[in-house]
Amino acid sequence: MKILIYGLNYAPEPIGIGRYTGEMAQWLAARGHDVRVVTAPPYYPAWRLGEGYRGWCYGFERMAGVRVARCPLWVPSRRSGLNRLLHLASFAITSFPIVLGQALTFRPDVVLSVAPALACAPGGWLAAGLARLAGGRGKGWLHIQDFEVDAAFDLGLLKSPYLRNLALAAERFLLGRFDVVSTITGAMREKLTAKGVREENAVLFPNWADTEKIRPMSADNPDLIALSAELAIPKTSKVALYAGNIGEKQGLEILVEAARLLEPKTDILLLVCGDGAAASRLARLARGLDNIRFLPLQDGPRFNLLLNLAHMHLLPQRAEVEDLVMPSKLGAMLASGRPVVAAAKPGTGIAEAVRGCGLVVPPQNALALAEAVEKLADDDEMAEKLGQAARKRAEIEWNGKKILERLEAALLALT
Repeated sequence: MKILIYGLNYAPEPIGIGRYTGEMAQWLAARGHDVRVVTAPPYYPAWRLGEGYRGWCYGFERMAGVRVARCPLWVPSRRSGLNRLLHLASFAITSFPIVLGQALTFRPDVVLSVAPALACAPGGWLAAGLARLAGGRGKGWLHIQDFEVDAAFDLGLLKSPYLRNLALAAERFLLGRFDVVSTITGAMREKLTAKGVREENAVLFPNWADTEKIRPMSADNPDLIALSAELAIPKTSKVALYAGNIGEKQGLEILVEAARLLEPKTDILLLVCGDGAAASRLARLARGLDNIRFLPLQDGPRFNLLLNLAHMHLLPQRAEVEDLVMPSKLGAMLASGRPVVAAAKPGTGIAEAVRGCGLVVPPQNALALAEAVEKLADDDEMAEKLGQAARKRAEIEWNGKKILERLEAALLALT
């Protein structure tokens, strides 16, 4: 197949949508498909352009068998609701002629658009149509990683009721234009059909974990011991780890509140590893607390080591965005063979994903989170049992090879 992938985020971004889109494109290319990508320079999660990339010019490169076109992008230093809209619009505008040009010259069988950003969806839809006119199959596929319109208003990033109605109407129109619309959880797929997508056009395409690179390690592993010593983590400490984007959707203030409640428990250390829009604010809130530490993102083999430092993983989430997103970090948490403490309402996608593999507490309830952390820290047998179940679930439900093979089969059936 000839596949054109169109989206804001792509490799080498280390986490989130960029990582998944990059792995998907490279896997399809390795299978012998001709894959091209129209994207922006890497900037996430630090909201700074990656080293060697420039924001105001076009660039072209080849990565792991994939031809990549990088389009200019404005990355704001301050992230207000308006600035985020301008940020997304900058890429939608600069990438529009490139994706249309690719449609005419490459004539793809499938144009696969990834949202966020939904602002790219009109370009993806038009590109699919142009590819058909140029002699290609030109099937349009829209993949929803999160419902950004609902999330922006529910989180208060945007507030105008008129703008919300307009955005939802535009979203509904766009969803109905694609041959296939996929998303990452069953609950989010139900939301697609509620937004007007036909049942037969709504596809489940979940995120995945690399269960070979992310795997449980024994406590006596020399590299693990060395990392623990490097980070000056006491041997007696039980580490409760949050690793990922430090953004507004997670409600990470709860970690600082929980750390404050857990101060008397000197054997518990909260470790926050990542970067993002809320990182500096969260660090300011934690001043004066000795039982919570902040680290930058850890890449490559160090990431698996970091995950294995944890006695448990923490997955906070704001109630307003439940079933609008599914945190991509969850797969790696499960694959590491450690239990997860998740903040989610019963019956939501996150609660179901963690059920039997950890503890679920009400969202934005610091006391409940602290009590769950303390419970797992004090009960090694429970933590071990839940961690083993987490690893088994990752191997069965988050297996990257199987998920990508199902995607390939769906693409072949479509074309």
